Amino acid sequence: MTAISPNARREPMRGSTRAAALFTVLAGAFLAALAHAGLSGGTAAVRQAETRALVAELGLTDLALFTEARYTRNPSLADLHSAFQDGPLTFEHFPSGSLVAPPHDLGRGRIETPAE
Repeated sequence: MTAISPNARREPMRGSTRAAALFTVLAGAFLAALAHAGLSGGTAAVRQAETRALVAELGLTDLALFTEARYTRNPSLADLHSAFQDGPLTFEHFPSGSLVAPPHDLGRGRIETPAE
């Protein structure tokens, strides 16, 4: 019978064993998320109905995306020139201003006047 000495070095775990362990943990987390979604499906519909009632009662507008500048908080309510209040060629003051796309109905590069 061979005795293992306490000073013997343990071999490092192979890369494939680490990958299999990571995959097992991720698959378990994914299955737990699916089980949670399946079990709480009824409460989500109730919460959504309550939220819609609250929004209708308070008269809330769109979702506020960012908290920095007024033209990034709610792009549908911002005036078109607020981003250029310091000048049309000035640098963007806030990082979120570069993440918000201009509105689709901006005019596509031409100035349109209302027909009278």
